[in-house]
Amino acid sequence: MLTLWDELADFEAGQCEQAAAHVMGALCAQTGAWNATWAGAVRVGGGAADDPLRGWRVAAVQALKPVPPHADEGHFREILKEWDRRAIDPSFLLPMKDVGAFRTYAFRRDLPAGWFETAFFRRHYEAVGTGDAVFVAVPLNQDCESHFGFYAARPFTAGEIALLAFALRGIKWFHRHLMMSNGLLAASAPLTPAERRVLHLLLTKASEKEIARQVEIATSTAHQHVTNVFRKFGVRSRAELMSLWLRSAG
Repeated sequence: MLTLWDELADFEAGQCEQAAAHVMGALCAQTGAWNATWAGAVRVGGGAADDPLRGWRVAAVQALKPVPPHADEGHFREILKEWDRRAIDPSFLLPMKDVGAFRTYAFRRDLPAGWFETAFFRRHYEAVGTGDAVFVAVPLNQDCESHFGFYAARPFTAGEIALLAFALRGIKWFHRHLMMSNGLLAASAPLTPAERRVLHLLLTKASEKEIARQVEIATSTAHQHVTNVFRKFGVRSRAELMSLWLRSAG
């Protein structure tokens, strides 16, 4: 596990997505999972009294592998649409238990046997080869959590769940970076997809002209995105932005 942490520390500040994919791939290999996700969860307001999800929503998601026939994170976004509609499935209530504390939750361990006969499980999980899923939740403050999920064809063992918990609990600094790279921590508002791409390049030595070329936009548009990123993070320069990033690793 120390080797994985060392490898993670070698990624550049603007390579959060690549670093997350590396972590997910390494842990899938160690646990027999066929896929993994990272999700940034935030609480909007205090949550209505009749909301069993207490105002929590998933504001960003990254999948290790796309699930056909969907591209990118499309399969998981289909599940999240039901979450946002508050069409409550018992699996949605698992992350609500002990919210605000470091924790794991798992389908086979924590859900009743009858759930695995439901249309929801068969459509979203069994149909794509998932028989069990384990999640590791890392709270960053009272309104912000980082969740990694792992999906396997067979049940995860207690030892595998413990390994995932140990690996992900020891890198809280990285969870902060993932949330910040999506504008979900230390920012006044979530970043747009274009702003995220610009942010990742701002954390390198790329000039605004180089950022515009790599993102394939006009230099004036790139400058506007840079201005928006600075405003959302409450900084006035790239140096201040990098300083904020470095402080988050402390």
